[in-house]
Amino acid sequence: MRTKTTRTVRLPLTLAFLSAAAGAVAGCGGAEAGGHGAESRRQARARQVAEAWDGSGAARTWRAGYHPMGDAVQPPEGGFRAGADTRAFTTQNFVLRGTLPAAGRKPGEVRWKSGAPLTLPLAQAREAYESVARGGNDGPRLTVTGARPGRMTVATSRGPATVPAWLFTLEGYDTPLRRAAVAPSTLPGPPIGPARGVPASELEGLAGLVEVSGDGRSVTVAAGHGACDDGPVVHVLETGGSVVLSAFVTGTREGSCTGETRRQEVTVRLAGRLGDRVLLDAFTGRPVPYGEPGGLSPSRSR
Repeated sequence: MRTKTTRTVRLPLTLAFLSAAAGAVAGCGGAEAGGHGAESRRQARARQVAEAWDGSGAARTWRAGYHPMGDAVQPPEGGFRAGADTRAFTTQNFVLRGTLPAAGRKPGEVRWKSGAPLTLPLAQAREAYESVARGGNDGPRLTVTGARPGRMTVATSRGPATVPAWLFTLEGYDTPLRRAAVAPSTLPGPPIGPARGVPASELEGLAGLVEVSGDGRSVTVAAGHGACDDGPVVHVLETGGSVVLSAFVTGTREGSCTGETRRQEVTVRLAGRLGDRVLLDAFTGRPVPYGEPGGLSPSRSR
């Protein structure tokens, strides 16, 4: 399992087949943190979430929607040539030195290799620009000189999709920066509520989906933990219709501790391909959203 830790202030029926594959992370906590009782309760909660979603109207609505699982903003081909440009991109530091099209709002199509396309409202060029140009510091900046409509390919819960996009011309680059011009579909109302009254050592919500591997057999998620523990662990329960992830903190220690919150990426192997199964958070009872709130490539529902 691949893990990566960064610091952040953001905390954020019969089953077809089951898998109890565990995501182990370095530390002395161990997978049975909280004892056998806590593990039994985690498994019971995961089964409840899977049973609520599998075959539900919410799952059908989710599968019919546009739910990105990859970046909605793509740099120029070959990436940025200088470290300063990369910093400008990640800090959302842009400056506009041109005019943007003022086209009226109209619908656009999201298309998959199979299945019916989905018609969604298009964001105007100004809206798309402002979604990536949120920075305002004195650091390096990328200069946008214009924009034109186009398309881009985005990884989604239904596989790769071509979506309408705004193609922004950047000073010094021959190819454009692309920003999807459609927002994710609204998530359906979950058929089960969030878990309540459980400690982080037993169950905790995930910060978001980071990546689905190319073969669909592993997912990387972000989980939060504190400065006085051994980090997060993520267990997985798989059924024919869903994959439920249960995150919890292991090795919690007593005593003086800072209030610092850390974000750690945890990669979990699956017994089968994710495919069109719904990836669910056992704590919230909802699909795990891609990206971070307010990030460069937010793919969270409106």
